[in-house]
Amino acid sequence: MGRKWNNIKEKKAAKDANTSKIYAKFGREIYQAAKSGEPDPESNRNLKVVLERAKTYRVPKNIIDRAIEKAKGGSEENYDELRYEGFGISGTMIIIDTLTNNVNRTAAEVRTALGKNGGNLGVTGSVNYMFDNTAVIGVADKSADELLEILMEADIDARDIVEEEGLALVYGEPENFHEIQEALKSAGIEEFEVAEISMIPQNEVTLTEEDRVKFERMLDMLDDCDDVQQVYHNVNLD
Repeated sequence: MGRKWNNIKEKKAAKDANTSKIYAKFGREIYQAAKSGEPDPESNRNLKVVLERAKTYRVPKNIIDRAIEKAKGGSEENYDELRYEGFGISGTMIIIDTLTNNVNRTAAEVRTALGKNGGNLGVTGSVNYMFDNTAVIGVADKSADELLEILMEADIDARDIVEEEGLALVYGEPENFHEIQEALKSAGIEEFEVAEISMIPQNEVTLTEEDRVKFERMLDMLDDCDDVQQVYHNVNLD
């Protein structure tokens, strides 16, 4: 399936970095997911995915509950889900998912982050086709063979199961995200280090040191944008 999930080290670093920023972004995403459907994760697939992701980032229960209660309370606050596609330094590819209540502000911030670091925005579809929408579920203390056996017994197909960065990772179809998780939970796995529906690049590129500095600065600028929820790219940052 091409290169593997490129966010493990970035995700681990994020857990040790600005947690208040991470929690704020999750609060917005949980609120919007709950408001866009039922505020019950058992009947709202999108909300359930967001909550599973939030657990892997150790988002406090009070932040989750507050966001859901805000949605239940009929708040008039609304956000648009927008995806930007573009190119970084040296033709690298990037996808930026946002939640915004001010499209002009968000577009300007995204355009600035790319433009100041050798990149530019592309049109819809210019990058997306080079990524695969994929469910990624990772656990510690289990091997790839053990996860394969669990999923085979549950009659669930996976695109791939590998061991990477000390984790066993299952790559599957996005629509099988919950099915895979439930099979692993039924086998006694209670904690997930990764639980994402991610955009996996089909190929990765390695940058020169100079270009890498610019690329990472671009990522930092995007991370500082409150409206940016997720960033996917095809750069090997190992």
